Amino acid sequence: MTNHDEAAAAVRPLTLAWVGRHLEVGERIVRTEVLHGGITAEMRRLTIGTRDGGPRHLVLRSFVDPFYMGHAEDWLNREAGALTLLTGTGVPAPGLVAVDSTAEHCEYPSLLMTHLAGRTVLDDEGLEMRVPLLARQLVAIHALRPAERPREYVALTTADTVVTPKGADAAAWAAAIDVIRRPAPPYEGRFLHRDFQPGNVLFDVPPPRPAGARIAGVVDWAAASWGPADLDVAHCSTNLALLHGPAWGLRFAEAYEEAGGVLAAAASERLYWQVRDGLACSEEVRSVAQPWRVAGRTDLTTRAVEERLDAYVTTVMDALG
Repeated sequence: MTNHDEAAAAVRPLTLAWVGRHLEVGERIVRTEVLHGGITAEMRRLTIGTRDGGPRHLVLRSFVDPFYMGHAEDWLNREAGALTLLTGTGVPAPGLVAVDSTAEHCEYPSLLMTHLAGRTVLDDEGLEMRVPLLARQLVAIHALRPAERPREYVALTTADTVVTPKGADAAAWAAAIDVIRRPAPPYEGRFLHRDFQPGNVLFDVPPPRPAGARIAGVVDWAAASWGPADLDVAHCSTNLALLHGPAWGLRFAEAYEEAGGVLAAAASERLYWQVRDGLACSEEVRSVAQPWRVAGRTDLTTRAVEERLDAYVTTVMDALG
């Protein structure tokens, strides 16, 4: 086991049998590894021994936390639909192997997909080269015109659910909260990833040449939706701001337009979406920061992320308000 924890990496018996039914004749699971970084589900990489002796890899997602179980059927079916839709589009997404969204065959609701090479990159080094790559990839996703649209986006944060960080700029946050009291602006719908951010993008980074980095895959399509391009851009902007500083949040919107993406024409409309996503993050700072620390960004304590979120919301209000 590459994670040195057999109990954590082991696949449960019913799920193991279900996975086995979706392997080729003569194939078997020879190793499992826990994949870290996810918030809502357990993720495992399965190494499959093939008939010719060469291994291949699959990824198993299972919802085991009772807190998220109520959403599992919807999220897994949405991800399965998105992965099916993305086949052959040129967007580097996993391929769907099988889904058991109601745990009819597995211990827990599960989805089996192909494994993509590459790794997440959350460090500051090389960021100026990665941001344009992220922007171009998101433009390509938004350019998709599926024959069957996914469901309309959902934004749950309201003025009453925002959690203003301790010590935050009270005036800036009050003004930002007032922004989302307004009705959502009109928009032209686009196919959205809905959680497009560095933690869900895999990069191939040649060691001697970080400038030669390329995107190897985009994962976690469980929230795929139909809605405004601004919302996806705002989400990635918020994550970049928390990972690397407020200026990078604003830079991503610029990079998206430089890559050919189209955002809302009016500054007030852009402000609405940027602020909405920033304020939504206020409700889940702890759950956002923890996977980043596990991935190596030990500097991103909950308090540090709260401070960056405050700085970002203030910066957005100054720039667009």
